Amino acid sequence: MTSYDALLLVSFGGPEGPQDVMPFLENVTRGRNVPRERLEEVAEHYRLFGGVSPINQYCRDLKAAIEADFAAHGLDLPVYWGNRNWDPYLTDTVRRMARDGIRRAAAFVTSAYSGYSSCGQYVGDIARARAAVPDAPRIDKLRVYFNHPGFVEPFIEATRAALERVPERLRPGAHVTFTAHSVPLAQPGRERYAAELADVSAYVAAQAAPGHDWRLVYQSRSGPPAQPWLEPDICDHLAELRAAGREAVVVVPIGFVSDHMEVKYDLDVEAAGRAAELGLVYERAATPGTHPHYVSMVRRLLLERTAGPDAPRPALGALGARPDVCPAECGHA
Repeated sequence: MTSYDALLLVSFGGPEGPQDVMPFLENVTRGRNVPRERLEEVAEHYRLFGGVSPINQYCRDLKAAIEADFAAHGLDLPVYWGNRNWDPYLTDTVRRMARDGIRRAAAFVTSAYSGYSSCGQYVGDIARARAAVPDAPRIDKLRVYFNHPGFVEPFIEATRAALERVPERLRPGAHVTFTAHSVPLAQPGRERYAAELADVSAYVAAQAAPGHDWRLVYQSRSGPPAQPWLEPDICDHLAELRAAGREAVVVVPIGFVSDHMEVKYDLDVEAAGRAAELGLVYERAATPGTHPHYVSMVRRLLLERTAGPDAPRPALGALGARPDVCPAECGHA
């Protein structure tokens, strides 16, 4: 059995005011030669929301919910929080953990899937933070949880609720569209990432929308046009639905754990606006956020890891639970 003396919540980070937007975007794109005009274009998305990303407040809310869940179940562990791209930076958090005498922590990442962007990059972030801090604690990332009931069940509930919001006369023919962040086809772990998304989408569709047509599509690509990424793009997909005579769509952001900017802008502004132009009734399902099942999943993943490799690993769908330590295709081995 493994003993932990802290939980570390690891997330992406986001700006918390207009003055933060460009420095944040420069952090995100450092070393990628992204043109300044592209950064300015993305900055406008944040400025529509006062220059504030929802993700940091979400992490505060999630941290508080995890702490309350731990306390309610007699689990006496401190919860720390560190980001990749904005304050509180992961290295600063690891430094504080070392000062507090933490020797071994489990890390929960606000990203549910395998692949480089979803998993491997965070493992690398944790390793770099530890390398920068003398006497840093050992930190073990908890396993990928895309098909854990605590992640999937809130989506089933949210998809049903979104379908109920579609006008009754259009509901039987409503198309269910699952969407996730696109990644380059050349990215390590891309095939595993896409397979996991397809598996969980199929499961949610069967449980929440039996008899409805569905499809997995992608959003939020940011690379040069010549670089192939996972497709189709959601806005192209919406146009195809309308051209085929569809009148209503339910969009399920299956690739996301919370309503951060890629949900609030890319879906609630851009995709919703495109649907309105097309005359397509558009409803968007909620993300798990701080749903009680999602919050309790964090504790269950921690206890599962503590109990060792023979502990039950709950998983829905066809792929089964992923291992505690990701294979090389996540891009960090």
